[in-house]
Amino acid sequence: MARTPSNMISLGSDAPDFNLIDVTTNSSLSLSDSKGDIGTVIMFICNHCPYVKHVNPTISRLSKKYHSNDIKFIAISSNDIINYPDDSPEKMKINAIENDFNFPYLYDQTQEVAKAYDAACTPDFYLYDSNLKLVYRGQLDNSRPANDIESDGSDMENAIQCLKDGVENKELQKPSIGCNIKWK
Repeated sequence: MARTPSNMISLGSDAPDFNLIDVTTNSSLSLSDSKGDIGTVIMFICNHCPYVKHVNPTISRLSKKYHSNDIKFIAISSNDIINYPDDSPEKMKINAIENDFNFPYLYDQTQEVAKAYDAACTPDFYLYDSNLKLVYRGQLDNSRPANDIESDGSDMENAIQCLKDGVENKELQKPSIGCNIKWK
């Protein structure tokens, strides 16, 4: 397994807008139309990565816990599907159903969105405020496949709670670690 860290872009950065196909509904979705009133979690994930498979239950649980107009979750897969056919839109839809995702799972065919976000790995997590300014980037939690730490989403959950409570997140923001995005 590759161990690629996320790029820790500057807090306060603007979220790049996008318009991508949601594989679960086959409809076009833009960030501006689907952002949360308080915050938006953008996740770069894929189907085949063992790091993502490891945290899928946690992201599904967190998205249900915070499911409202206040906090929205959006997942994006940007992997090259020619060399990684397990990440195809058809299989993305199956993955979303199997993991009970209640959020859009978008396909970034051109990889332009991943590049705009400076995403490096799967999973890669970003939390933006109501003005789409970056307030958190990095890992979901300290758990990794085979490190015997249970995935609980504590880093992301703390960031979401700080945003909802209107307080500064004083916790150290650590890079996510995962498989590199499969560039064309």
